[in-house]
Amino acid sequence: MTGSISNKVKAGIIGGAGYTGGEMLRILINHPNVEIAFVQSTSNGGNYVHEVHTDLLGDTDLKFVSELSTDIDVLFLCVGHGDARKFLEAHDIPDSVKIIDLSQDFRLAKGSKLKAKSFVYGLPELNRDTIKRAQNIANPGCFATCLELGLLPLASAGLLNSEVHITGTTGSTGAGQSPSATTHFTWRNDNLSIYKAFEHQHLNEVGESLNQLQPGFGQAINFVPYRGDYTRGIIASIYMNCELSSDEALKLYEDYYAAHPFTHVTNKNIDLKQVVNTNKCIIQVNKHGNKLLITSIIDNLLKGASGQAVQNMNLLFGLDETTGLKLKATAF
Repeated sequence: MTGSISNKVKAGIIGGAGYTGGEMLRILINHPNVEIAFVQSTSNGGNYVHEVHTDLLGDTDLKFVSELSTDIDVLFLCVGHGDARKFLEAHDIPDSVKIIDLSQDFRLAKGSKLKAKSFVYGLPELNRDTIKRAQNIANPGCFATCLELGLLPLASAGLLNSEVHITGTTGSTGAGQSPSATTHFTWRNDNLSIYKAFEHQHLNEVGESLNQLQPGFGQAINFVPYRGDYTRGIIASIYMNCELSSDEALKLYEDYYAAHPFTHVTNKNIDLKQVVNTNKCIIQVNKHGNKLLITSIIDNLLKGASGQAVQNMNLLFGLDETTGLKLKATAF
């Protein structure tokens, strides 16, 4: 493992005051192989971290800083979409520092390079060996992670041969920390709504990932996302025509994910509380007539964001993939 003299990976966080930055802190504070060198926030410089993330009172005496330091091994960019590219254009990050970007700025192949830096798409269940050799990682989107994990085994077997139909519901934290009309409690509570039907931005990375395993895949992915009346977690139901039997489909999924510690397959009913506050994805596989129904669930802030970013960091630095990520589900 590379890292600092203390044999710990020195990590810096840009944009530490938001939801993904807060989750990153909660994981890294307790990670046995990480030293948090700094956590930056433009609006909170000089304030204690626990003054913003109040649940961390008693866990850390870190203060937010306003400036960037490059005396680190890895830099997490927990900033908004478009801001990561602007940040890297404005700052010279040496090649000795690995970058893990949680925005969408470098996820697609056509935008995965900036100056001399190239980014690898960081879905371990798709690109684990490539991630281990990478310099910079583009962390996948939350919905993209959930949908891709639901579909990759079929693509690996060349079995995506009809239109794919998806309904997915996400918690309010998926919209970020800045308040808006559709994240306000009085609007979201006891409410449900569709947004970006058939046009969700994560569909582009889903398409690229499926084509990586099934070249030439060009079937429509009909995706209807919902805003859910809860704070965190994504549940997606996916179905398409499929000639596999129930047992064959279950075995395909079990075999594909056998070597991946965070993705688990079952034919029993699943629910969000099994994965909330964990880095797990659980996939339910069932056959109904000629339709294969796949249900995929993740925590959007962990496997869908900060947890997966730490999973990628572990791979980059030769650590066990699960280090610091054996988290407890909420259950009730």
